[in-house]
Amino acid sequence: MVQRVSVNDASLPHPPLWFWIIFHIIVIILIIVDVLALEHEDRDPTFKETLTMVLVWISVGVAFGLYILYIYGVLPALLYYTAYAIEYSLSMDNMFVFYAIFGYFGVKYRYQHKVLLIGILSAAFFRAAFILGGIMLIKSIHWTIIVFGIILIISGIKLSTRRGEEEVNPEKNPIVRAARKFLPITPRYHGSHFLVRENGILRFTPLIIVLLAIETTDIVFAVDSVPAVLAVTTDFFLAYTSNLLAVLGLRALYMLIVLLIRQLKYINVGLGILLAFLGVKMIASFFGYEIPVFLSLGIVMAILALSFIISLLASIIESKKTTQSIS
Repeated sequence: MVQRVSVNDASLPHPPLWFWIIFHIIVIILIIVDVLALEHEDRDPTFKETLTMVLVWISVGVAFGLYILYIYGVLPALLYYTAYAIEYSLSMDNMFVFYAIFGYFGVKYRYQHKVLLIGILSAAFFRAAFILGGIMLIKSIHWTIIVFGIILIISGIKLSTRRGEEEVNPEKNPIVRAARKFLPITPRYHGSHFLVRENGILRFTPLIIVLLAIETTDIVFAVDSVPAVLAVTTDFFLAYTSNLLAVLGLRALYMLIVLLIRQLKYINVGLGILLAFLGVKMIASFFGYEIPVFLSLGIVMAILALSFIISLLASIIESKKTTQSIS
């Protein structure tokens, strides 16, 4: 039965158990398709394969928004799409940090996808826990919404004022240092294996260190992205599904980001402004000033579009200048 809800409702009606079962079965099937399409021991995934999976994941995210539109109405669908777009966009900047970590450890590209698969699956779990915890905090201790808002504003300022490539040194990560100290680790990689048997003894390969670096870095990223989603909606159904469908598509997105991120030199400025806007929106809601959903979505889309356009124009101008100087 179609259930229309107003924007003022505290939360949507809880979906039945069968919905969650079917939803997660579909997600598992998509993950299997993603693995079959992108995992190759003898070669790197092609641009066409990766682009196809990116479009598949985005199509699934858009289609689920249409399902919400049909079942719950326009405003819940807009909240879902806004949260989805925010999580997906923030993850684009995070992908470059993952790229830097892989480069630091010298991991071949064809083996990076396995690490990303495990990392993204665990990221989905942690985000679900963080979203649930954040919603419980906001609903039980309402003033924590101000804390989340301040976190977003500070994160936005730091991100928008960052200059150049972010220096990545995983060896400063305490989890990585502890793993090197206490785990038996082989001196070299063994393909995409995390565990190998040497002289009858099971040992971890250096790939486990890379996984731990990716995992802990993503948990730090969640400090930004989860409050950003909660600034849009505190409904668990909308926050969780938008976050999950955005995060699970990141493995396919990674290859495209590796190719494009150096061209998007102002994307961090746009994302920083976006986080600051969401922080202000969150704090304003505490004092009873609600930004309409349509206006909020329009501002989010405008910030993202402008940062992309300006980045691409700057890249084209810089390329022309380089060509002219050479000639």
